[in-house]
Amino acid sequence: MSTSMLKMYISFAGMVFLIVAIGLILLSRYKLKGFLAGIVSLLAYICLVLGSLIIVYIVFSGPTG
Repeated sequence: MSTSMLKMYISFAGMVFLIVAIGLILLSRYKLKGFLAGIVSLLAYICLVLGSLIIVYIVFSGPTG
């Protein structure tokens, strides 16, 4: 597998983490209450940070030759 294809799949994983984070944040704010909302919110923010780091890495690693 080429480097550019690998970067594409890694960026898709980052986008999936960001979409999951959006869904979990909405779920924790509007549907859940109490301790469970806190756990889901923490998981959402972990996904948000992880997805953001992946996307930042892909963007700043530059083009592949």
